[in-house]
Amino acid sequence: MVPDDVKSENFYNHLKDEKSPYLIQHAQNPVDWYPWGDKAFQKAKAEKKPIFLSIGYSTCHWCHVMAHESFEDPEIGELLNQNFVSIKVDREERPDIDSIYMTVCQMMTGAGGWPLTILMTPDKEPFFAGTYFPRESHLGGIGLKDLILNVRDLWMRDEKEVLKSAGDIMKALKTISTTPKGAELDQNILDKTYQELSKNFDPIYGGFGDFQKFPTPHNLFFLLRYWKRTREKNALEMVEKTLNSMANGGIYDHLGFGFHRYSVDKRWFAPHFEKMLYDQALITTAYLEAFQATGNERYGLIAEEILEYVLRDMKSPEGGFYSAEDADSEGFEGKFYLWTRKEIFQVLDRDDAELISRLYNITEEGNFQDEATGKSTGANILFLEDSVDYSKITPHEGENFHKTLFEGIDPKKALSEELDISLDELDEKIERSKLKLFKAREKRVHPHKDDKILTDWNGLIIAALAKAAQIFGEKKYVDAAEGAANFICNKMFQDGRLMHRYREGEAGITANLDDYAFMIWGLLELYETVFDAEYLKMALSLNKTLLKHFWDEKEGGFFFTPDYGEKLLLREKKSSDSAIPSGNSVQILNLLRISLITGDTELKEKSINSEMAFSQGVHRIPAGHTQLLCAVDFKLGPTYEVVLVGDPQGKDTKDMLEAIRKPFLPHKVLILKPEGADDLIEINESLRFRESVDGKITAYICVDGTCKLPTTDTKEVLNLLT
Repeated sequence: MVPDDVKSENFYNHLKDEKSPYLIQHAQNPVDWYPWGDKAFQKAKAEKKPIFLSIGYSTCHWCHVMAHESFEDPEIGELLNQNFVSIKVDREERPDIDSIYMTVCQMMTGAGGWPLTILMTPDKEPFFAGTYFPRESHLGGIGLKDLILNVRDLWMRDEKEVLKSAGDIMKALKTISTTPKGAELDQNILDKTYQELSKNFDPIYGGFGDFQKFPTPHNLFFLLRYWKRTREKNALEMVEKTLNSMANGGIYDHLGFGFHRYSVDKRWFAPHFEKMLYDQALITTAYLEAFQATGNERYGLIAEEILEYVLRDMKSPEGGFYSAEDADSEGFEGKFYLWTRKEIFQVLDRDDAELISRLYNITEEGNFQDEATGKSTGANILFLEDSVDYSKITPHEGENFHKTLFEGIDPKKALSEELDISLDELDEKIERSKLKLFKAREKRVHPHKDDKILTDWNGLIIAALAKAAQIFGEKKYVDAAEGAANFICNKMFQDGRLMHRYREGEAGITANLDDYAFMIWGLLELYETVFDAEYLKMALSLNKTLLKHFWDEKEGGFFFTPDYGEKLLLREKKSSDSAIPSGNSVQILNLLRISLITGDTELKEKSINSEMAFSQGVHRIPAGHTQLLCAVDFKLGPTYEVVLVGDPQGKDTKDMLEAIRKPFLPHKVLILKPEGADDLIEINESLRFRESVDGKITAYICVDGTCKLPTTDTKEVLNLLT
């Protein structure tokens, strides 16, 4: 029953003392929610009730919709309380739980998403799965109210049949979760993956697929490496077309910077407005690598703008980075980011308002449609648009068409020609106006910020910040990367073990594979930025823990949870990427890099063993494993171990580092040994014998294990590396 004081502001269910912002959002629902834990399962067994499991996250738009429609409704609350034990899970806090039940949902329905709705036995075995349910049934499907009543009747009438169904689902789940070992992967799988991505590529708007568009930066990582290996021009053009279209589209916040989660259309125009830390990190890395590969300054600028957003809005005072910002504000998705033409003219003078309206496609009728009615709202998403309508031209124009298609026409350039002013003058007017609009927007009600700090996502942003610091030489990126790394190392350990989540002064929840793998990635990049051996030692320590507690001794690869973690329905071991690269894929590359740095060949063998554990799955869905194939590309070489010996503060050292960091060289590891220092020798004994020549910065380069003569000539270093 719903407690008598359910409408009181003083009423709380069992989520009251949780740290998750998502769970706290539901702490005053009339649903008697429990957090995941023994108390809920014991209650379900004692009362012989099924479990209603709802999984979501605090910045999820449809999670908010289902909460407002159903979970805040006293009648739904009473029905759930009478017939189920209800459990709420934050998928970002417990990705281990989410992954298992999302696999069930995809297996049973062919689709997935959040909110994730699972009905299961008191023994955690699922018998029904779905995502969002409206309160009431309609012609398109069942509503939550009828679902509850139907399952109540079924459970009371034939509990044994429900339990049998749950048992059958568990057998199927265990079957599809097995990963039979296969052969080592070679160049052929790289070619196959490139062909698959080419087939799915959208040449008009960039990206992959023909409906919703997700950034999937790991696809771009792979294509850049494939271009580097084969000089296949089309691979690089796919990357550039995608990055240009994304930066032009409404998926990019043109005023405050940063990328929204995905586009609901194929043009990158209409975003799902939440902003995730992991997207900012991975997309930044893609733009940085494209900048290195092409020298196109726009890619470097976009990377810097994304990081400006992250440092301004997502950095905690303690040094770690927050998780996400909501799509909704004041009860409406996107309201914070949308503009009417009238609002533009209220902030800017007439000429500037006309210019911005023209450039960013702001109209009186608006381009943003109401989700329910499909009608225009008068509000506008800001976006840039090519002056070419690709749908009205054909490829008969040959190379000129090909060039136009992939590069597009810069809308700023077209506008400067039309207005007969220089690009510099136009840019100055645009930037001045954008700053005014941004300051006006800052006065609006901001979207909710999920202020929990996650180890895995912080690992990704540390890697991105470190790479930006290498390329641009900006101290603010170094400071931010070190601040986050030091925060994780100082605050996110309990009893010597890494934790997954930090909020309000408390670290908690056992760390998973992604936490370790992504932090190792970040620490390796940070070491190659500042050359502080302590970061390298921490990476090696985390790697040692992974091998001890996550490694599958029988089949190879890494389990998602450690051997000391909570025992769930099964211990998953996955290789396929989602919005975030697979932890196994990242760790396979980590092992290869650490093997080169340390000279420990056993780590390379572990990496290849892991690769073989997943190779059959890679052959089935190559484009679902692009991050793993970045590791295969690294393995195939040529790989470069670069050791610099000399004064870290010397001008010759800085000049050589700048030259090495400028081009796109994804197959190298970089070590800097100060003359006379020995703190790296315990990591790699061979470094004992590397000395500087004539007091100058000296490069020792080994290619696929064959070492060249040492050199102090930067040009010779670049010749060896390129």
